[in-house]
Amino acid sequence: MTEERRTPQYLYRTVFEQFKARIESGELPANTPFPAERRLAAELGVALGTLRHATQLLRDEGLVVTVPSKGTFVREVRASPRSAD
Repeated sequence: MTEERRTPQYLYRTVFEQFKARIESGELPANTPFPAERRLAAELGVALGTLRHATQLLRDEGLVVTVPSKGTFVREVRASPRSAD
């Protein structure tokens, strides 16, 4: 993990925000599989529980979907509908 932010926050939140930004920018395109949880946690230097918590936040935001026995994949990011004012 890089120390891009100096504001105190939970590490899972930092991981979540980094992946959210990568997904929204298109760096991680739709249908891209995430690496296995243990491998990704090791690469990021975080605990497995931290990574799982961040992944749950990504699921809650609708940014990724986890398919049992298949893995976690980036969902297509759709622009939020705007109301006609």
